[in-house]
Amino acid sequence: MDIVVQWLLLNTIALSLLIFIILLLKKAFTKHMSIKTHYKIWFFLFVPLFVSVLPWNYLGLGEGIQYIKNVLTFTGKTSAQSEYKSGGLTESNDTSTDLIRDFSVSVHNSTPEYVSQLVFAVWIIGMVLCLAILIYSNYQLNKLKKSAVFIKNNKINVLLEECKEVVGIKRNIILKETPLITTPITFGIFKPYILVPSNIQAVFTLKEIKYVLLHELTHHKNKDMLVNYVMGIFQIVYWFNPLLWYSLKRIRIDRELACDDSVLNLLDESGYIEYGHTIIRFAHKKQEKSFELFASGIGGTKQQIKQRIQSIANFSKASSLLKWKSKVICMFLGILVLVITPLTTVLAASNDVFHFDGKNTTYVDLDTYFKGYKGSFVLFDAANNQFQIYNRKLSEQRVSPDSTYKIYSGLFALESNIISKNNSEQTWNGKSNPYKEWDKDHNLTSAMSNSVNWYFQHLDQKIGEKHLQAYFNKVNYGNKDMSGGLDTYWMESSLKISPIEQVLLLHELSENKFDFKAENVEAIKEAMLIDDQKDKRLYGKTGTGTINGKNVNGWFVGFVNKGEHSYYFAINIQNHGTEASGSKAMEIAKQILKDKNIY
Repeated sequence: MDIVVQWLLLNTIALSLLIFIILLLKKAFTKHMSIKTHYKIWFFLFVPLFVSVLPWNYLGLGEGIQYIKNVLTFTGKTSAQSEYKSGGLTESNDTSTDLIRDFSVSVHNSTPEYVSQLVFAVWIIGMVLCLAILIYSNYQLNKLKKSAVFIKNNKINVLLEECKEVVGIKRNIILKETPLITTPITFGIFKPYILVPSNIQAVFTLKEIKYVLLHELTHHKNKDMLVNYVMGIFQIVYWFNPLLWYSLKRIRIDRELACDDSVLNLLDESGYIEYGHTIIRFAHKKQEKSFELFASGIGGTKQQIKQRIQSIANFSKASSLLKWKSKVICMFLGILVLVITPLTTVLAASNDVFHFDGKNTTYVDLDTYFKGYKGSFVLFDAANNQFQIYNRKLSEQRVSPDSTYKIYSGLFALESNIISKNNSEQTWNGKSNPYKEWDKDHNLTSAMSNSVNWYFQHLDQKIGEKHLQAYFNKVNYGNKDMSGGLDTYWMESSLKISPIEQVLLLHELSENKFDFKAENVEAIKEAMLIDDQKDKRLYGKTGTGTINGKNVNGWFVGFVNKGEHSYYFAINIQNHGTEASGSKAMEIAKQILKDKNIY
């Protein structure tokens, strides 16, 4: 839910910025753009709706997107509390897990969860209401279609075909009349209609009807009906944005001006005045609001008609220079859109979901192990190249790694020669920590088993953010996002990884597919060793995410060496009425491995 609210916030900012830019360009370059361009540049507003499929990370914009995302994230950036409180600490009470200590420090979420839930609920209610209005509008159009009858006057039907040829339309256009309207309207994408008032034959001359038909047919040729539906989608999603409502009003005005311009280009000079007089006759016949959501018409308010008549009076065909100026302005706006729209693709570009191909995979039912939790379990049998996955959706969902990241922090420190296999001790600074086990010097093995935060924070600081980022990129660690701060990026913050990726990484690490020094890989594996039996060994690392004193995220990742077989696993559990912790995740994982006769 927080992700949706965040997406909405960023899209709204990007959309509002685009509206401001378009309005500014229209004001600054009014005389340097053709009338059609004044309308068409509004189409750039619709670009953010479709750009999420673009590979922004490959365009070099991924890091910028991640930074913006974390600055503007609705849930508030989590950060380590300056003072440790008893309610914010968690430690395993299960003596069976003493082989590895599951310690975590609470981080603070500045925005209460109910706030995002309230915002989300209000947004949904608004969308439902807007959707209801659009459905009602469509219902009204259907009523019009049912009330309409074909025009029996053969001269008008012949005139329609002549106008279609002039405009350049070959598809069938249904022309009908109905007493329920006072101004002609046109609608329909796949089955286009033009509806005219029943009295049009008595009130208008054949020439005036010709101008009406040219206008309505031009709307169809310009795909204005499709634009109406896209505008409807924007109204539903961004109903709360007054700038959008203003821009949609301007779009409708500019659309009519552009349509008039297209018609005038089809007429000779003697027809300009006659066309203008035809427009004036609809000044007092405003189209109903419910119709204009999906339909376009020749009428409008008196103010709109006045603006259109002024435009007709000043009409002249666009010169080559004006056309070139219009193209340059559109190109400039297009570049700006490419800069702005990554804001609207945060969800896609931030890679919060890992898309797994599902090959060599069996999906298993492990519900009985996860009572009170929502979670996932991934097991990879390396010898048989076979995956077993429980809950595919959550196994692909990226979440904070919490202390499981320490496997790689230690490895990167070894590779950077910050520590070595035989000399990995770091000196405690003498300051009191939340756990007495942390208040002493530690080496890699003791720091890993006791999950000593300060130890790995020291290592990260010595490696440096630039080199650390390079290592995360090298192993392709989740979303590789360290923007949450060097000391806390892994702690319910910016860095995220999925259970499937945890398993893939552990396998690649064990096989040393990243070409790290063999002794460094062995040092990390030794630090992860939990239990060494005669015929099998268990390696692993827990991780617990604690927000505002509440355990919300539990990890246990590792592998089992059993004879000639190696099994890699990752379990993640999340709060679902019961607090989720790494120790609980370990308990569930060990039971699953036992029942599968692996460990």
